[in-house]
Amino acid sequence: MLWGISIAVLIGLLVVDFIITRKPHEVSMREAIGWSVFYLTLPLLFALWLWPAFGAGEAVDFLTGFVVEKSLSVDNLFVFMLILAGFAVPVAVRQRVLLFGIVGAIVLRGIFIALGAAMLKAGTWAFLLFGLVLLLSALKLLRDVMSGSDEETDVSEMRSVKMLRRIMPVSKEYQGTRILTRENGRRALTPLAVVIFAVFATDIVFAVDSVPAVYGITADPYLVFTTNAFALLGLRALYFVLHSALAKLRYLNHGLALILAFIGAKLVLHWAHTVWPSVPDVPTTLSLGFIVVVLAAVVVTSLHANKRDERKAVRSGS
Repeated sequence: MLWGISIAVLIGLLVVDFIITRKPHEVSMREAIGWSVFYLTLPLLFALWLWPAFGAGEAVDFLTGFVVEKSLSVDNLFVFMLILAGFAVPVAVRQRVLLFGIVGAIVLRGIFIALGAAMLKAGTWAFLLFGLVLLLSALKLLRDVMSGSDEETDVSEMRSVKMLRRIMPVSKEYQGTRILTRENGRRALTPLAVVIFAVFATDIVFAVDSVPAVYGITADPYLVFTTNAFALLGLRALYFVLHSALAKLRYLNHGLALILAFIGAKLVLHWAHTVWPSVPDVPTTLSLGFIVVVLAAVVVTSLHANKRDERKAVRSGS
């Protein structure tokens, strides 16, 4: 019953979002902030309901998982920015692209969550596997940041995009929110369809990281699903709020690499604890504290570095 109600509410919120984005329009800052506050209030109210209904432990697990998923979803926005800029998506239809990306991410993560739950039922070895996946992801993310390759991705060269262009012809111009059109008497995709397909392809990559990460906080599939859903729902509005601010968080990926590595180590320790009880198990409250400290450090160090560069630029100019 709880699953049914939650999925019904989720579908209802997505329907409302599709109605809002039905007519292309440029999103104002006031509109974006209003929806962002709404989607940040929902998980807090949900946590307040969880506390008396199921206990403080579940509420803390949910909030910790939500913070982790929201942090990873912000990294998602970086990729969305890259795709939207790479395909020169008109400002008026960007929120429709983001909404399709959110729906795809929710569906994919739902599938990964179900697979993860099945693996955990099969044995505690799944915790070890998830931990190793996160540790490898952290190393790859840190390597990309150090080499600068994360800033050099050409979205038009993505294999999924090239494959789609081979299957069907693509029109030259955007036609509002239309995905299909007719060109020279035959059916063709609009560039919007190619953009949405590119977003779906990147959603798969993010699902591989995000689902094991939240399983590192709680093994309850329902809490894993709700943390992912709440974190993703507000991305459309958050994109327009943080569009310029995200570029200033130069150390965000460094922080995310630390968070993924920490949760990966936590999962490995949890697996070892089930085999050898003397091995310590990292409590959720410690995880929440570590994640909050890392995110705060990311903001402070990024702002400090930006101000330092601005001072250097003023000195060199004078």
